[in-house]
Amino acid sequence: MKFYSTNHKSEPVTFREAVIQGLADDKGLFYPESIPELSASFFEKLPKLSLGEIAFEFLKPYVGKELSDGDLKSLLDEALNFDIPLVELEKDEYALELFHGPTMAFKDVGARTMARFLSNFTSREKVTILVATSGDTGSAVAQGFYNVEGIDVVVLYPKNQVSNIQEKQFTTLGGNITALEVNGTFDDCQRMVKAAFVDSELKQKIQLSSANSINIARLLPQAVYYFYAYGQLKNHYKPLVISVPSGNYGNLTAGLIAKKSGLPVDRFIAAANRNDVVPEYFSTGIFRPRPSIATISNAMDVGDPSNFARMLEMYSGSLMDMRGAISAYSFTDQETTLEMKYIYRKFGYILDPHGAVAHLGLSAYMKNHDVSGVFLETAHPAKFKETVEQNLPVKVEIPEQLKTSLEKKKLSIEISDSSEDLKQFLLNRQGNCFAT
Repeated sequence: MKFYSTNHKSEPVTFREAVIQGLADDKGLFYPESIPELSASFFEKLPKLSLGEIAFEFLKPYVGKELSDGDLKSLLDEALNFDIPLVELEKDEYALELFHGPTMAFKDVGARTMARFLSNFTSREKVTILVATSGDTGSAVAQGFYNVEGIDVVVLYPKNQVSNIQEKQFTTLGGNITALEVNGTFDDCQRMVKAAFVDSELKQKIQLSSANSINIARLLPQAVYYFYAYGQLKNHYKPLVISVPSGNYGNLTAGLIAKKSGLPVDRFIAAANRNDVVPEYFSTGIFRPRPSIATISNAMDVGDPSNFARMLEMYSGSLMDMRGAISAYSFTDQETTLEMKYIYRKFGYILDPHGAVAHLGLSAYMKNHDVSGVFLETAHPAKFKETVEQNLPVKVEIPEQLKTSLEKKKLSIEISDSSEDLKQFLLNRQGNCFAT
């Protein structure tokens, strides 16, 4: 299978080339030339399949002959070696817990899989991974690539706009992981990364690749847990609705690809915080990117979401068709904290701020529709310990792997929000990272 640019101004590439390149030459995002539909027999056996087995069936058409079946199976079993339980809160309402991986956030699925693809594809050349993060991407990518031979990682993150635990997870590793603390927003970090990918001088001197959901190998594996969730459902008699906390819209895009592949989801909910660019588009038909606003659900603080281009591509730019598959809502911090309190009082269940936004979106839809609903709980509450403990009468226990990061010294370099400054940093570093 080939992958083409959403800007339609560069030549299609193979899966291997798309993974290594990250961003197309014309600044577009890679998108598959087709979305194969999975067989009826796949869905019949779905409840008995592991994450790795589901991933193999789903990803094989996209990977093609780039890896043997044996190598692909081994890669996926190694990457997806943790559970993603579906927790029933009440009849027809479920939380899909995506935080049981090594860094306790949903991005472990995509980042660990992508790291292994890239390691397989770049064994003969040095690669520098550039990644912008608003929170959990940084830790998932850093952990996924930590000490991987031949690969350096440079993480850009907005100063004072990620939680302490999130920051410590990717700024304390050293070795082949470098953290750049940007005096700006996540949108600035993302802009700087995109500018680096299309800079002709950098492209001549450094092999760059991405690890955000910009990269097709980060995006596609995220479709897998939607199939996994469906396989765990007890009630298949009502239409299924899935609510996704949305910032850069990679997670939602992966879900929509799963739907196009045959997953019987009636509708997706795009649940946003005050960064409501996409809900506004669904309401007005006007896409109006703007600077991001800081919220307590910081991983969703994105004012110009990259994956919206893939959503438009999927539905041929038709707002009517998108509305047929997606409902979009946005919520304030006050609504988010009230929802955290409500769910804890009713069920004794602790939501992180992102899961709370997702549950708000699901509740808004379920008020007027008789459906089975799943919402994504994308990060362990301990990653937002301060926010959770300020709003709930609980003491959040910090898991051991998070506690270890908190005890280490922060290693980061401050940098302006100038793309030129990032370029000069990359040219001058000559492969050197922090000493461990």
